Amino acid sequence: MIKVKNLTKKYTTKHLETQVLKGIDLEVREGEFLGIMGKSGAGKSTLMYQIGLLDHPSSGEIILNGVNTESLTTEERTQMRLTELGYVFQDYALIPELTASENVMIPILMQGNGIPEAQKIAENILEKVGLSHRSDNKPSQLSGGEQQRVSIARAMAHEPKILFADEPTANLDTVSGNSIIELFKELNSKGQTIVMVTHEDEYAKYCDRIVYLEDGRIVKEIKQK
Repeated sequence: MIKVKNLTKKYTTKHLETQVLKGIDLEVREGEFLGIMGKSGAGKSTLMYQIGLLDHPSSGEIILNGVNTESLTTEERTQMRLTELGYVFQDYALIPELTASENVMIPILMQGNGIPEAQKIAENILEKVGLSHRSDNKPSQLSGGEQQRVSIARAMAHEPKILFADEPTANLDTVSGNSIIELFKELNSKGQTIVMVTHEDEYAKYCDRIVYLEDGRIVKEIKQK
């Protein structure tokens, strides 16, 4: 599902060049739940942003579902993000003026569906994450755990082939964090490919495999299942 070859990423300012990723090779199987771990500054989120097509690497190859993404135009990358990839972030990234249902509707509408169809899909997916009773609430009226569930519903609404999650439990209490991981486990059990960045061992243990980053390189890999 994902194949990364000799991936590098550097950031350059007028006086400084910082090499964040230093030749990453990585493969992710279809249906796998992969955890990416490492200390702060190791390059975890940077790696996820590259393979999730949210940024461009400095060099190397990223092949998603058989497609070499570096050969895609900007429009084709956008289309792949919109149709095949889903994203969950630690800050939820919900639009505060919209209800839970309206937030979930956004990617569905962006695919060209009408409002009635988008509303139906949104209500169905919110029910699956246990939030049908909160569909008309705005983010400010939801707990952190509920907001994260809305963001997961939004990420899953268009049935992405790969779900990327960047520290999805970082801002949550233990109970809410556990509920989010249980939801990921349920999605994964149904065949969803998930790539999750985390620094929390208690959640990483649910992954099929963990790769550890240190100073921009993969230094260790542990297969758990």
